Amino acid sequence: MRVLGINALFHDPAAALVLDGRVVAAAEEERFSRRKHGKRPVPFSAWELPEHSARWCLEQAGVTPSDLDAVAYSYDPQLALPAAELGLHDPWDHLRQEYARRAPEFLAEALPGLDADKVRFVPHHVAHAASAGQASPYPDCAVLVLDGRGECGSHLAGRYANRELTVLGTQRLPDSLGLFYEDLTEHLGFLRSSDEFKVMALASYGRPCLVDRLREYVRPDGRGGFRARPVPWPSLVPPRAPGSPWTQEHADAAASAQACLEEVLLGLVRWLHDRTGDEVLALAGGVALNCVANTRLHREGPFRRIWVQPAAGDAGTALGAALHVANAKEAVEAMPTAALGRGWSDAELRAWLERAAVPYEEPEDIAESVAEELAADGIVAWFQGRSEYGPRALGHRSLLAHPGHAGNLERLNAVKGREEFRPVAPMVLAERAADLFDGPLPSPYMLFVHDVADEWRERIPAVVHVDGTARIQTVDRADEPLVARLIDGFERRTGLPVVVNTSLNTAGRPMVDDPRDALECFGSAPVDLLALGPFAVRRREVFA
Repeated sequence: MRVLGINALFHDPAAALVLDGRVVAAAEEERFSRRKHGKRPVPFSAWELPEHSARWCLEQAGVTPSDLDAVAYSYDPQLALPAAELGLHDPWDHLRQEYARRAPEFLAEALPGLDADKVRFVPHHVAHAASAGQASPYPDCAVLVLDGRGECGSHLAGRYANRELTVLGTQRLPDSLGLFYEDLTEHLGFLRSSDEFKVMALASYGRPCLVDRLREYVRPDGRGGFRARPVPWPSLVPPRAPGSPWTQEHADAAASAQACLEEVLLGLVRWLHDRTGDEVLALAGGVALNCVANTRLHREGPFRRIWVQPAAGDAGTALGAALHVANAKEAVEAMPTAALGRGWSDAELRAWLERAAVPYEEPEDIAESVAEELAADGIVAWFQGRSEYGPRALGHRSLLAHPGHAGNLERLNAVKGREEFRPVAPMVLAERAADLFDGPLPSPYMLFVHDVADEWRERIPAVVHVDGTARIQTVDRADEPLVARLIDGFERRTGLPVVVNTSLNTAGRPMVDDPRDALECFGSAPVDLLALGPFAVRRREVFA
C-alpha cells in the first residue's frame, strides 16, 4: 500500500509517505518554499498545496504519482458547516470549503499522473489522532487532540486498541482552547497561529492573577469537554503593539492564560483516563506543542507515560492521514524517528562547498572539532543527516553553544533576532539526564520542561529559564551516535555534559533545510563554525 498524506487547508502544509505500513518520508513545505509556516491560515491561501514536499517524498522513495494507491487529505469538507452556524466570524470560510472540495482536482493537476479518484478525505482531528496514536510506539493508548479548529470541532478524545481508533468525545466549535490562546497571542502583539510559543515563554515572567476572571470564559465542563469562548482581552489588559516592549501586565495575562489552559487540560485527561484506564496518553494538535502544559499533565495527571507527536501541529496531519488510510488495508508501524526530511551524501555536501568556493576542512572527526570550538565559546551551525519533521531542532539542523556562560542566551537571541525573554534548550545524553533534570524522561523531542537541579543551575545558566526550568532534549547513543560523540567531547573539555541547542534559522525564517540554506545562514549571521556533514567551514577563514 503506497499512501501519500497531504496537509494543506489551514497552515503548515506538509506531505508524508507511507509505504507498506512504514513511514519513509515526511517534510513541511516551508523548508522548500522558505516561507515561515508555508502560508498564512486564511481562506484565500487554502488552494495552495505542498507541491515541493509532496514531490520530494515521492522522489525519495522512487514512487510516481501514478504508483500511489491513495492520497490522504487531512480535512473532510463533507463534515463542515458554515462558519456562522459554528459561531465563528470567518466570512470567507465558504471559499476555504470550496477549495477543500476541489482538492482532488488540484492534486491531480499538481502531481501529473495521479488519479483524482484516489484522493481520500480524512477528518482533520482523526488525522491528528492517527499522527499520535498510530505513529507512537504504543499500539494501545488513549489519545487527546486539541487545536484551533477542524471541520466542526476543536478537540477529540479517544483510545487506540491495536492502532484502531474509538472516539469517546469531541468538542464542537466555537469553544476552542487553540483559538483562546491564539486570541491572546494576537492581543499581545505577536503573530497569530505562529507565535503562541512566545506567549508560553512570556508566561514564566508573570503571575496568574487573572485566572478567576478567565474561568468565566474558559473552564472544563466535567463531561469530557470544555467551554472556551472569546475573552474580552482589552478589558483585562492593554494591547501590545507589535515590536514594542512588553510590560508586567502582559506577562501576567500570559501566565493567567497558561494556568487556565492547564486546568482545562487536566480535567480532560482525568475524564479520559476514567473511561479508558490506559497507562499511556498520546497527544497531538497545536496545543500539544505547549511543553509547559505537557509537563503538568505528566506530573499531576493520571497517565503513567505521555507521548507527544513531534510534528503535533497541522503539519503532522499529513502523516496521520496517510497512516489512517494505510491502516485500513494493512498494519502500520510507529514512526521510526523525527528525522524524516531531506539529507545529502558527503559527496553532495562537498560539491556544494566547492560550488560556493569557500575554504573548508575535513577533520578526522567533526564531532571532536565542534566540541573544541564550543569549549572555546564559539557558536556552531550544525547541519547533519536528514532534517527534522516538526518545529523543533533535534540535533540535525541546530545552532550549538556553550551552556556555562549566561551571556550566551542573549548572544544567541541576538544572532537569531529573537525576543530577549525566549529561552534556549539543552541537549543531554539520555543516561545523564536524570542527574541534572527532573521531569519526564526520556524526552527526545523537546516537548516537556524539566526542573534544573539546584547544583547545576549556576553551572549551565544559558539554558535555565527564569522559572528554573529547561526544555531538554535527551540524546540516545544508539539513535544519534554523532551527537553523542559531540556531547562526550564537550564534557571532556569543560566538565559539562550539556550543549546548548536551538534551531538553525533566524527570526521569521524557516529552519535551515538544504546546504544552500546553511551557507546563506552562516554567511549572514555571526556564527563561528559551520559543520556541514563531515566538513568544517570557519568564519575567520571565509572572511579573513
